[in-house]
Amino acid sequence: MDLRIGVIGTGAIGEDHIRRITHVITGAKVVALSDINEENAKRLASVYQAVFYQTGQELIWSREVEAVVIASWDPTHAEYVLECIKARKYVLCEKPLATSAEECLEIIDAEMGGGIKLIQVGFMRRYDKGYRKLKEIIGSGAIGEPLMVHCCHRNRIPGPQHTTDMTIKNSGIHEIDILRWLLEEEYETGQVLTVKQNRNAAVGLSDPQIMLLKTKNGVRIQVEVNMNSHYGYDIQCEVVGEKGVIRLPDPENIIRKTEGMCSYEIYADWSQRFVQAYDTELEQWVESVKKSRLTGPDAWDGYVACITADTLIRARKQETVEPVITEPQPDFYR
Repeated sequence: MDLRIGVIGTGAIGEDHIRRITHVITGAKVVALSDINEENAKRLASVYQAVFYQTGQELIWSREVEAVVIASWDPTHAEYVLECIKARKYVLCEKPLATSAEECLEIIDAEMGGGIKLIQVGFMRRYDKGYRKLKEIIGSGAIGEPLMVHCCHRNRIPGPQHTTDMTIKNSGIHEIDILRWLLEEEYETGQVLTVKQNRNAAVGLSDPQIMLLKTKNGVRIQVEVNMNSHYGYDIQCEVVGEKGVIRLPDPENIIRKTEGMCSYEIYADWSQRFVQAYDTELEQWVESVKKSRLTGPDAWDGYVACITADTLIRARKQETVEPVITEPQPDFYR
């Protein structure tokens, strides 16, 4: 039997997930849609033969919906996740889990109160083949203990209404999560450096920014987050160990040699670069929901990412090195 899924949010990533669930993965079907943009949501409901619901709450409580994908505007995430917990329905919530650490803790308390893990957060990089290979090599001990990590997260251009804080909380948050997962270490301190500013950045946008993190075991992490690279969407990660160095491979594109030049295509945005990761993420989420045992990033991961991002934003504003302080991790999430 197909898992009956309702999708809240039919913008770019929401529509991509609807397509993915319908045409790419198996074992699931989109049966319900909701979005504040009713015209687009109704159009997609017609295309995919799904039911349109006026509100996300109505969709969540529908008897036809067994599990929910939340891809709506960030400030609505906490409200919808909490409603899914009340309805005891599994939910895949796109990052961030919530826009504040306080909301994340409210979600955690509600989920623990229900006694079952229902939430997965959409940190899709954990499903990328390149990052998984990095983790495998680190775990094997082939490069010894990691000492340093160098990363970059470059967007071609920022999205509409992008702010300086969003550079960390919406873009850099992917590095915050994936590096904690990759190293299996918790963060101790955070700092943000601003550099010579890109003249192409919108007025008031600080760009690029450099995130500096230190783990509790002393690993130093440097992440360049650049929203106006203009040449493409470029994600890089290099781990320096005691006995060697490993580096995330560039996407597998054909190398072309013509007219005295050697070149290959650089992707334009996230939807092209991480298409395989999204496919694997949704496929494994559906499988885990059917087994009533989620295996992906959970609400605690969402909380740690949120509070780390908040710490980095505060450090940038105050021009200080700030401690990353979290609540004690409950046994429920160990």
